[in-house]
Amino acid sequence: MLRGLRWIVCGAAIAAGSLVAAQDDFDRPPISYSTAPTHDRVARLKEQLEQGKASLERDEEHGYLRALLAALDIDASSQTLVFSQTSLQLRKISPHKPRALYYNDDAYVGWVQDGDVLEVSAVDDQQGVVFYTLDQREDTPQLVRDRGHCLSCHATSRTKSVPGLLVRSVYADAAGRPWFGAGTFTNDHSSPFKDRWGGWYLTGNHGEMRHMANVISTDRRRPENIDRERGANRSDLSDLFDVRPYLTPKSDIVALMVLTHQTQMHNWITRAGFETRKAIHSDEVMNKALERPDDYRSESAKRRISSVAEDLVSYLLFSEEFKLTSPVEGDAAFRERFARDAARDSKGRSLRDFDLQTRLFKYPCSYMIHSSSFKSLPAPVMEEVLSRLSAALGDPAATPHLSDADRTALREILAETVEGFPPS
Repeated sequence: MLRGLRWIVCGAAIAAGSLVAAQDDFDRPPISYSTAPTHDRVARLKEQLEQGKASLERDEEHGYLRALLAALDIDASSQTLVFSQTSLQLRKISPHKPRALYYNDDAYVGWVQDGDVLEVSAVDDQQGVVFYTLDQREDTPQLVRDRGHCLSCHATSRTKSVPGLLVRSVYADAAGRPWFGAGTFTNDHSSPFKDRWGGWYLTGNHGEMRHMANVISTDRRRPENIDRERGANRSDLSDLFDVRPYLTPKSDIVALMVLTHQTQMHNWITRAGFETRKAIHSDEVMNKALERPDDYRSESAKRRISSVAEDLVSYLLFSEEFKLTSPVEGDAAFRERFARDAARDSKGRSLRDFDLQTRLFKYPCSYMIHSSSFKSLPAPVMEEVLSRLSAALGDPAATPHLSDADRTALREILAETVEGFPPS
């Protein structure tokens, strides 16, 4: 059988040793995280701003937020709200003033009321997630790349040990401070509903299922004692905090479910790319030293590539997805915007089609297979991934969570929308 976050920006208090350890592996060839050129969506906008080819207008209420979202093609319907103090501007975040997060397939923007900066990240095809800030106080907007501080939080086992993103669930007190001693949960699509989204706000219906959102932890001796019932099935958050400063009054459940899947999908793709590049680099060094052919692949490198391909295929196919026990209903605006970029087959089917009855998507293979970062994977791991994916969809024993109809539909969709997918 196939093997089977909250997105945060690092706090100001960072242990120097942890920072050095996080950067050390990525700053050496072949990755060279801090020094290699980047071409992600935010890097391209940064260059345009510096060359005077683009501009951002600032308004009194949100600073550069609206203009930046427009420039990055991020829709306000993606808004999710997090009130735990786990980001760069933690002292300005509380249950009364949550941080807003907006995203699309490859870029993320965090906004804090009265915040000094916008927190920005983007996925680069080669380097994984790259972090930036944009000062809200400057008359001339400048995107400034982080030079490694964020890696102490964003390059750990929670992000698959690559520069990445996470959806993290915590028990937060009335000030938004996490009770770390009570444990935390890194959320993805396999996470039980009961362990999701502590320290977040959430709007939408989810029937009898219960989560950790919309409530605070009031018992310091037993922080895990939270009133899940009070936080359930809310369409209105205005009795919890003033929603008027935000671009929408929502923190949509479907947007948050997609975010929970997407953040870790980024990490698995980046990990597959990094490990393959490092394996090839190691072989290149040894090939030269031992006077072997340039294209010689050692058994060690083959195993390394095979392992990350297996993990990536498992996550692509939602192999350990939590089964919904009640239907989920969120805001139509997010669902409509999310479907706009769908790659559809000749029957009109897309990996972006939602199910929301027993699982997130109707056709359970990640839509991120159409992303630029996936398409840019090195050839050796791409070939392995597509081969394994095809084999898994032809083998019921390898994908017991899928029906025969699921496997047939996925093979047909992938054959028409993914270049290089092996024919039946």
